[in-house]
Amino acid sequence: MMLVISLILALVPLLGIVWVVLAGTVTTVDGLFMSLILLAMSGILFLNALLELRKGKSGGGDKAGASGFRSSSVTVAGGQVQRGKVQSVEFYESNVGQPNSSVVVLSNGGSAQRMLVVQGDVRNALPVGQKVEVTLRKDNGNNVLVNVNYG
Repeated sequence: MMLVISLILALVPLLGIVWVVLAGTVTTVDGLFMSLILLAMSGILFLNALLELRKGKSGGGDKAGASGFRSSSVTVAGGQVQRGKVQSVEFYESNVGQPNSSVVVLSNGGSAQRMLVVQGDVRNALPVGQKVEVTLRKDNGNNVLVNVNYG
């Protein structure tokens, strides 16, 4: 459905360019900038349609494979296991009554990265630059750090 909507909306700016050409104002500054803006809008919407088309062909089912982490995320009985090199750990304090959280960025050695949001302060448990295997469990919708293996 989004593909059809994107294609229809991408054609509307092209009709605007036809109107600018037929009105004879394409040689004015206003006509030039109007044409450039309409071309940019049309290009963005065509790109969106292309991405929707590619997503439909790939099936859109394997989100872990799309980010480059094919083998770094495993679900076990104790929780979910994530592997990678720690790129950064940011700690965020929440309002009173809300759990504090840390945002951890793991890399698989290439350009692909995975961001994890973990409940609590894990800056000391996950040193930057260290290769780790973390086990997480869900607790009230939040990831809780269960175990860390270094190596």
